Amino acid sequence: MRIPIPHKLGREEARQRLHSRSGEIAGMMPGGMADVTVTWPHEDRMELQIAAMGKTAQGSVEIGDDSVVFEIDLPGGLSFVEPMIRSAVEAKGQKLLG
Repeated sequence: MRIPIPHKLGREEARQRLHSRSGEIAGMMPGGMADVTVTWPHEDRMELQIAAMGKTAQGSVEIGDDSVVFEIDLPGGLSFVEPMIRSAVEAKGQKLLG
């Protein structure tokens, strides 16, 4: 699942906001049922490991000049929650950058 979040902050400001608020990403998942581990292999790429409902999903966040793109690979057993996750990431992603 690919979820672009447009912004007008510029890459540097978006990077700073995501670095300082990366601990809030777990709260983006519906129902607060997820445990999210965040790593930064590159200054413009955050990698996510999401554990929820006995399953683990991998994801990433790419920081660009005018958008931040969340990519989450849901295992088959969690595909039914995709619409809820997409909606939450779109709404809360804007707040995270705000």
